[in-house]
Amino acid sequence: MQIPVALERLVYEFSRFPGVGRKTAQRLAFNILRYTSEETQNLADALVQVKEQIRYCSVCSGFTDVDPCSICSHTGRDQEQVCVVEQPNNIFPIEKSGVFKGVYHVLMGAISPLDGIGPEQLNLHKLRNRIANKNINEMIIATNPTVKGEATALYLQHEFAGNISKITRLACGIPAGGDLEYVDDITLMEAFSGRHTINT
Repeated sequence: MQIPVALERLVYEFSRFPGVGRKTAQRLAFNILRYTSEETQNLADALVQVKEQIRYCSVCSGFTDVDPCSICSHTGRDQEQVCVVEQPNNIFPIEKSGVFKGVYHVLMGAISPLDGIGPEQLNLHKLRNRIANKNINEMIIATNPTVKGEATALYLQHEFAGNISKITRLACGIPAGGDLEYVDDITLMEAFSGRHTINT
């Protein structure tokens, strides 16, 4: 039996999510069919609301519904310590761990020459401005422990070596090839507590 057109469209849309194959997309779509009209409307409203209300913070480029975000505007945060991450979603697991009390900067990617992504494509101009205009004493490089992440960390080390007194990299504890989004709290705590200074 052929899947109805409307259902096939929903399966296709779900299958566009990272890590979601066709079978999983079908299960999600079939589950939606069991939703009441109210539940379906709630889901649709949530999708529209997140697109309308969530934007990038003008300071750190993290996800927020107020600008600047609650972290950048928090007077209790250590404004002299900036943690540099690849993507906005990398902020949430670090915040959940409670181990870091500074501020963030999102690069919006990582250096990957094969994908045509160089330093020019990253959100570095805001970082340069923050370092030039703010009293930042330490930059913690928290890029993912992948080839792209390591290449980006090395670039940041050389780019800001003369502009900042202390540049550190997250220590061992995060598995190679892993992603910060899936790292547990204990591993993150160990990585932060064991971070090391990058020789310049």
